[in-house]
Amino acid sequence: MCRNIKTLFNFEPPASEIEIRDASLQFVRKLSGFSVPSRANAAAFDQAVAEVAETARRLIATLVTSAEPRDREIEAAKARQRSAMRFARPADPA
Repeated sequence: MCRNIKTLFNFEPPASEIEIRDASLQFVRKLSGFSVPSRANAAAFDQAVAEVAETARRLIATLVTSAEPRDREIEAAKARQRSAMRFARPADPA
């Protein structure tokens, strides 16, 4: 579940609200063990997602670095390459 949480700091363009919310949702899902909470737990679940997202926004806004911002497209291409190597199928013995 948490493999979908991506690094959000020091990217150009900066992380969007949707990316921050999605990462927060994945985090709360992992902590709670629920992909979709029951009706009885929905309010607590939604509140936790909102609070984690707000904390993530504050964290990202206050972090500092001297490193150049990373390019999202380049990082995505690197991730695809790592995935392709990791999940490469062995050649058919012919």
